[in-house]
Amino acid sequence: MSEGSNRPAAPAAEGLPFEPGFNLKTLWAALFVGLVMLPGAIYLGLVTGQSMAGGAEWVTLILFIEIAKRTFVRLRTQEIIILYWVAGGLVAIGGKLGTGADLFGGPFGSLIWDQFFIQSPQADGLHQYIPSWVAPPRGSEALLERTLFHAAWLKPIAILLVVVILQRLNGLSLGYALFRLTHDIERLPFPMAQVQAGGATALAETSSKQEGWRWQVFSTGAFIGAIWGLLYVVVPTLSGVFLTETVSILPIPFVDFTVPMKAVLPAGVLGLATDLVHLLIGLVLPFWIVVGSFASSLLVNLVANPLLYNAGILHTWSPGMSAIPTMISNSFDFWLSFSIGGALVVAGVGFWGAVKVLAQARAGGKVSRPPLGRGDLDIAKALGLWAISTLGFVALVWFLVPEFPIWITLFFGFIWTPVYSYISARMIGLTGSPQGVSFPYLREGSFYLSGYQGAAIWFAPMPLFQWGYEAQAFKQLELTRTRFDSLVKMTAVALLILFACSFLFWSFIWKLGPIPSSAYPYVQKFWPFHATMQAFWAKSTLPGAGGKGLVTQIISWQYVAAGLGFSGVLYWALGALGAPMGLFYGFVGGLGQWPHFAIPNFLGALLGRYYLRQRFGEERWSSYAPILLAGYSCGVGLIGMTSIAVALISKAISQVVF
Repeated sequence: MSEGSNRPAAPAAEGLPFEPGFNLKTLWAALFVGLVMLPGAIYLGLVTGQSMAGGAEWVTLILFIEIAKRTFVRLRTQEIIILYWVAGGLVAIGGKLGTGADLFGGPFGSLIWDQFFIQSPQADGLHQYIPSWVAPPRGSEALLERTLFHAAWLKPIAILLVVVILQRLNGLSLGYALFRLTHDIERLPFPMAQVQAGGATALAETSSKQEGWRWQVFSTGAFIGAIWGLLYVVVPTLSGVFLTETVSILPIPFVDFTVPMKAVLPAGVLGLATDLVHLLIGLVLPFWIVVGSFASSLLVNLVANPLLYNAGILHTWSPGMSAIPTMISNSFDFWLSFSIGGALVVAGVGFWGAVKVLAQARAGGKVSRPPLGRGDLDIAKALGLWAISTLGFVALVWFLVPEFPIWITLFFGFIWTPVYSYISARMIGLTGSPQGVSFPYLREGSFYLSGYQGAAIWFAPMPLFQWGYEAQAFKQLELTRTRFDSLVKMTAVALLILFACSFLFWSFIWKLGPIPSSAYPYVQKFWPFHATMQAFWAKSTLPGAGGKGLVTQIISWQYVAAGLGFSGVLYWALGALGAPMGLFYGFVGGLGQWPHFAIPNFLGALLGRYYLRQRFGEERWSSYAPILLAGYSCGVGLIGMTSIAVALISKAISQVVF
């Protein structure tokens, strides 16, 4: 990457015609990702907690571009961005609602989580209340033999299929309506949309053998990712194959200083993430968002927690606890309630901003006419599809848990989801923050206060979604001048491939050994933490007073009020001082963030703002940063895929009985 590179330009010049991106080439790419990349995505996620989203997309793109070059076929930018979304949709990291756990490799990852949870010590006293449409009961032959090829899985798989289809229909339709509102009417910039759009344009340049500045930056990021991936992924993966014990040059996923600092920082959490991606993310995210999160995370753990411990408020913590149990105990004692108050302020600010924007749009008489040829759908039809899919969720929840109040499901589906998604879409459009707006514990609080008794509702597919990020996907399509209907066609095909391949490879990997286990250090460390939180909430509505009494002890309205007052004063003070509002959102969001990840984010933000911007210029570096991050993901994916393939082959061979 040189200073003398040509001045960056937009990924695709406005005024160029929109072109379709889904065709036979992207269909073959989808099959390649499903059959070749998906097992690697699963394995990498279990071992390191990283998503192969990034690796799989770029590996697929580079492979097909090189094949196309040798057959004198040029891949257009539109084909590349759709190909990117094909790969990303197949292997992207995700989370199961209500667990917080990271899941990988398609929808069947959620069933693997369910089998772990129902057998975990955290589910003692709860497992008998978990219905059979979630997972087979403890002691089931399907669990003992670790197989999805069993009749006990028929109901969970059928429900999973219906939920996945309804989710994609719900997300695409509402996401499109949000894009029309936030982009076509409000003209929000969506700063993070440049990552994928810029990367796709860079590869389109090399496909036409006209490498420019984008390809130089992308290649630099790929080289950094390959070197770091060699240390971070290849060594621990292959050492477990050729040696009796796994060797890690760097601890995965972080170095934890919590226990050594117990005398100086009682109840404090301190550590440092070892994945370089957290540093690079700091280069891309808005600076004041990162600063706010960093300041909040460190103030909580280095100042507030020791003071709260000495005051007797953090009474559960004891010396010797590492980061994960410390986070759990501190959350239950204080921060769970305090963060609810902060979330109320964030939600109130978002609602007020949404009302003002809509009032201004109505007063100004803004009329949005989409560009010709973009593949737009009538907004009324899009909202109709969204309403149909939402009704599908309402009916499904009522069928599975008929005793739960249906009005709560209707409220979540038809009122909260669109409002919440709109607020988040505005946040993403303004700041680029991928998290948008967070409002935790609404789901949990509504279940707890509903009067419902039982555990089934905690596992039901409640239509409580945040589709703000879907608006950014349409922005990426527009930047690359890709017709919107290409995304719809891609989604339909990818769902078929995803479901089949996810079932096949999760069945195979689960059969190789228990999940989690020592072979998968990331999930072995983090899944028990998420299981503790899920079990806590699910037990709160069990018949009898035990669970409700526990919630009453943990949720303190006094601490909720403290969080509400603190966040409200902070918002007012920052506004009065004229400080960037990103600082407020970052600070409130950082109240529950691990310092392990906030520190490298902050270091990356400082490096980008005070060195790289000065060296390359603000406009140039703003274009460089997202493509550098995309290249890094590609480099880690390229170097990691080989070692993962060797490990999977070795594990498969070791199961053969001679």
